[in-house]
Amino acid sequence: MKKLLAICIGSLFLTTLSGCAPGDVIDRFSTSDTAEIQDIHPESTRVYMDEIRGTLQDFNGNQLTILSDSSNYIFDVSQATLECQDGMITGDAISVIYEGQLNSTDTGAVRALKVADDYHETTELEEKTTRGQVQSLTANSITVKSKGGKTVTFPVTGTEQYYQSGLKAGVWVYLHYKGEFGSAHADDPNLLDGSHMKIFSVSDIDPLKVPDPTPTPDSAKNKDQEKQKENTLRAVIRNIQTNVLQVSAENSSDTLNLDISKIPCYFSGGIESGSHVNITYTGDFDGSSLEGITILGITGEIPENLSDRSTGFTISGDIAASTANTITLLTYDGMYVTCNTENASNVSTGGLLSGSSVKITFNPADSRQSNIYQALKIEDL
Repeated sequence: MKKLLAICIGSLFLTTLSGCAPGDVIDRFSTSDTAEIQDIHPESTRVYMDEIRGTLQDFNGNQLTILSDSSNYIFDVSQATLECQDGMITGDAISVIYEGQLNSTDTGAVRALKVADDYHETTELEEKTTRGQVQSLTANSITVKSKGGKTVTFPVTGTEQYYQSGLKAGVWVYLHYKGEFGSAHADDPNLLDGSHMKIFSVSDIDPLKVPDPTPTPDSAKNKDQEKQKENTLRAVIRNIQTNVLQVSAENSSDTLNLDISKIPCYFSGGIESGSHVNITYTGDFDGSSLEGITILGITGEIPENLSDRSTGFTISGDIAASTANTITLLTYDGMYVTCNTENASNVSTGGLLSGSSVKITFNPADSRQSNIYQALKIEDL
């Protein structure tokens, strides 16, 4: 009986493997497993993933330098996603998640997958304040000179700025920022690198506080109205060069050059081209010139009050580098500005390749704490 049962079980097993020798079955399963591995990672049957933690030393748009355990590591991040909450700020604690195995400080054999905030780090970069004399101002940069003779160019894309007494070269301003200064210029130790900081505000008073309009007594109001009436002109920013703000009246192509050296100015979202300002003035504006009017003050739009569809803040330049979710522009005033492109409407024709000239629309309210700007729209210049 036992022999008969053994024969039946053996017959059933052979029927299940009909036509397949034991070697064929092993080969079949081995081949399948290998194929699945090769489909995921064609170049290797085993992949190592790890992270390295440290502080950001430099970033050029597709390559970063991180200091970890007293050694510098240079990573190609052109295929990685940048997911740091505060952006890429010098001195900030970050983690680089990579694929492969590091050989000392040689990163050539690994592939960076993600750059993120170092969640192991419990301390954050402190907000600091510095003071200096304005040397020049553009839409994306301000250059100041300290009392000790150090000169720094800071990024001010989308940065809140208030000049109570106007702006011109030589005016002392306060800057609130996060980050660390980069290395001094090789040929001039008095030239410091501030390009990878986050500037929160610039003002000729500290703390920055824009005064509320002072109510005018009725008796004085009537007398003032007899003398001169205040008017408001809505205009679009075209450019700025230190104390000269170029604007065009809304629905006009004529450029007006406003001397703001003695005019109170408040720009909540920076002085970016395409954004609107309200110009308070007295006199009669003829629509094309400043003759016959006196400018009393200039106020820019408040980004928090704008919808994505109505914002006009733009950054223009040539694409210098990119990662999996960002592009870095070299702007026409010489600054490198990184923008996140994940949720942007892209109508450009250059494929976001290096060298392409583009204009990016953004809302400064989305990047108050970060030096990476959230692109809303990308288009050709």
